[in-house]
Amino acid sequence: MRGLRWYPIILAVFVTTLIVSNIIAVKLISILGFTLPAAVILFPIAYIFGDVLTEVYGYSRARQAIWIGFGCNLLAVIAIWLGGILPADSFWNASVYTGPDEASQAYQAILGYSLRLLVASFTAYLVGEFLNAFVLAKLKVVTEGRWLWTRTIASTLVGQGADSIIFISIAFLGTIPGAVVRAAILHQWLFKSAYEALATPLTYVIVNALKRSEGVDHFDKETDFSPIHF
Repeated sequence: MRGLRWYPIILAVFVTTLIVSNIIAVKLISILGFTLPAAVILFPIAYIFGDVLTEVYGYSRARQAIWIGFGCNLLAVIAIWLGGILPADSFWNASVYTGPDEASQAYQAILGYSLRLLVASFTAYLVGEFLNAFVLAKLKVVTEGRWLWTRTIASTLVGQGADSIIFISIAFLGTIPGAVVRAAILHQWLFKSAYEALATPLTYVIVNALKRSEGVDHFDKETDFSPIHF
């Protein structure tokens, strides 16, 4: 593969959107009557850049980016967890809030993760991203590189569908009514998929610019699609 000048930048945006999405996901927002985690404003961008990585550099580079994103997100979670369990200085608590330990409680409320949510998030991320990259790479070979929009939308529907089903099911099944779980899955899937579909023109611009600049347009005709290779 010849040029990779822009790969680190695409990778950096991909990882940043992933980590920030997980941090802001704690807040629930209302958009067009849908109750969604605040992460929906950023998380679909990670999928868009996942599409860009696969389309331009191929599945192997996308797989590398997915695992790097996983590792960086895990590092962020560990750092946040350690910051939460370390004893707070009394001056910090007193300077931020009036009550005892209120600052520490606020830290845990916003940045703390339950084990169940972590398992849900990491599992959904890996399955969704790998399905997204796999479907896009296979369709690129089938379509002989034509009709990029069919690949990005189809891979998004599959990847985001799996992500929404896995995350909502693991995180909330048994704690909220089944009808609410099904509605939440559908709402997230539709919103994220529509978000990425609307961003298709931007994806075209980025993909075409990268292909010209890098001199790369990879086709995964003989690629090992195992997700566990780094």
